[in-house]
Amino acid sequence: MIAFRFLRTVFGWTAIFFATMSHAILIGFGGESDYSERVLRNWARLFCRVAGARVIARFEAPLDKDRSYVFVSNHTSNLDAPAILSVIDHPLRFIAKQELGKIPIFGWAARRMGHVFIDRKDSSRATKAIRGRIEKGLTGASLFFFAEGTRSTVDELLPFKKGAAITALDTQLDCVPIAVAGARDVLKPKGASLFQPGPVAVVFGPPIPIAGHSLEQRDALVGEQRAAVEKALAEARAMVARERAGSGT
Repeated sequence: MIAFRFLRTVFGWTAIFFATMSHAILIGFGGESDYSERVLRNWARLFCRVAGARVIARFEAPLDKDRSYVFVSNHTSNLDAPAILSVIDHPLRFIAKQELGKIPIFGWAARRMGHVFIDRKDSSRATKAIRGRIEKGLTGASLFFFAEGTRSTVDELLPFKKGAAITALDTQLDCVPIAVAGARDVLKPKGASLFQPGPVAVVFGPPIPIAGHSLEQRDALVGEQRAAVEKALAEARAMVARERAGSGT
């Protein structure tokens, strides 16, 4: 069994690497377009299939396809982003660490599509980069933050960074909490690991209205975001447990 998982992981990562590069080239030439959106979602679904993730999703409230939001999620694995992208048809623009932007081809393609890379150690430059993206116009796309700032290796949520709250207040965009459960079991958050096929649940909580919040209350909004993600996470974990019980895995 271990030998099979090892081979699956080796060939799987090889397939994911070439799929990532080929899809990135297509996105780079497609830019910020509906075509690139389809390519990105195809890559995400391929990633999940290769890793063995059976993604299930739940939307606690409908999302307006014509509106922009600030999405806020927990972060447990490199599988989180593909899992989320595989089940949502709303255009997302990720706010990611600058190191990812240095990856050849990938970084170029991501910038062409409108994703933003920031220096997490320099809050002023990070804020400037995010505001620069907003000034270009979102045209129905939404901004996405992994609010913990890094992949968590523990079950409890880490403290949330303030970037998502400040951005929501600056743009007056409602916040949508997202919780991912099960991804860490399929693909460990850090270090080398073998794929372990299994269910991954993604829960989209109801939007948090930004009306009535001020920049001076950003800490309170951070708390609301974390509480909403925590509530969605409890449901996501329950979904994973039910799926495992039903499939015997």
